[in-house]
Amino acid sequence: MTVKSLLRLAFLALSGFGLTDVADAHPHVWVTMTSEVVYAPDGSVTGVRHAWQFDDMFSTFATQGIEAKKKGEFTRQELAPLAEVNVTSLKEFDYFTYAKANGKKTPFGPPVDYFLEYKDNLLTLHFTLPFKTPVKTQNLDVEMFDPSYFVDFSFAEKDPVKLVSAPDACKLAIAKPADASTLPPPGENLANNYGSQFANKILVKCP
Repeated sequence: MTVKSLLRLAFLALSGFGLTDVADAHPHVWVTMTSEVVYAPDGSVTGVRHAWQFDDMFSTFATQGIEAKKKGEFTRQELAPLAEVNVTSLKEFDYFTYAKANGKKTPFGPPVDYFLEYKDNLLTLHFTLPFKTPVKTQNLDVEMFDPSYFVDFSFAEKDPVKLVSAPDACKLAIAKPADASTLPPPGENLANNYGSQFANKILVKCP
């Protein structure tokens, strides 16, 4: 198997691509997130910056076959092809990130400033999702989840979300999903969006 094929297989596994039956929906990949909501000097929101740390099993699988100058360590340059596959593949899944400004869906443009970091045997994908058009809004809601629940997203325990250059009066709140054990198994009415029950939410209110 070529390195390119392995990289694609790694992210296809991350993204689901029908590898699991929705009737038996449960996560196969775990991602711990920190996120930043980025503002421009005029007070408009320009986008969301993510750092997604993958679990150790996926990190090991994804880095198989990647040549490294130093065993057990990978530089940003060595991981660049995998980062490219990651963000390219994420497009089909809306980057697992959904935003609304004042209740209206706000689309993202292509990711920028993306790279992979390898530390303590874990991969972390860094990328920024700019809004197609910066928006001034009183209420911004951002949700992160995988509709198929193949990937489980959770906020980091420490400093999970920050506002960057936001107006002083803006207030930040986060909402974590319910415990999966308390929710019913997916039925037909949930089959296409079961993972939304496990959404992690960023809520920003500005005057």
